[in-house]
Amino acid sequence: MTREKDCIFGLRPVIEAIRAGRQIDRLLIKQGLKGVIYQELMTEVRKHQIPYQIVPVERIELVTRKNHQGVLAWFSVIEYQKIANLLPMIFEKGHDPLVIVLDGVSDVRNFGAIVRSAECFGAHAIVIPEKGSARITADAIKTSSGALNSFPVCREKSILKAVQYLKESGLKVICADEHSGKAVNEVHLTGPSAIIMGSEDKGISRELSALADTAVKIPTTGTIPSLNVSVAAGVFLYEINRQRQQIVS
Repeated sequence: MTREKDCIFGLRPVIEAIRAGRQIDRLLIKQGLKGVIYQELMTEVRKHQIPYQIVPVERIELVTRKNHQGVLAWFSVIEYQKIANLLPMIFEKGHDPLVIVLDGVSDVRNFGAIVRSAECFGAHAIVIPEKGSARITADAIKTSSGALNSFPVCREKSILKAVQYLKESGLKVICADEHSGKAVNEVHLTGPSAIIMGSEDKGISRELSALADTAVKIPTTGTIPSLNVSVAAGVFLYEINRQRQQIVS
């Protein structure tokens, strides 16, 4: 359960935190909240594009019963970036971008493990949606072996638009799909690439799959048909790094 000490609550404290430049990871607002200060809060929320949810007061009181005034927020433990700002810098450095897009990966430890593999194998960024993704916590940082303290994570309002931007910028969009007929080692992965990994229960959304240039799978020989998403991401990243290193050598 989320601890009270990890949060900030109250209308004015949250407003001032936003104005001071603190990144808000998550914001809960009580249903039916009104008033001048509430409108002031919502102006700041929209201005800074902070993700929020309107919830019953009971949801907030699971965390704190102090004078929360119907507002509860969590500070981000990392500084999120935007892919539209980051991608040009990767190209300017002369690198072929390698971006991992996570569609609905909500398990904190899976997320941390993916970031660790991404850093180890030379990826440049991970893209996640504002909603439906793992919240980055101390557990995620620990599982990433500290990589989350420096590895770029881009949180985007529309992951569909983010992938469209990557594609228009010249990246080959590749879906990880266990039902695909192409094995990962049979596909050329040496150029600018974006790899989409889906959640374990729902996989990759139909809309994102439609944007992909190709779909690849990891060949397996056992009776269990698929790998854990963090393990699968590690396999994909290893193969991409292997192919890129062959070109360098």
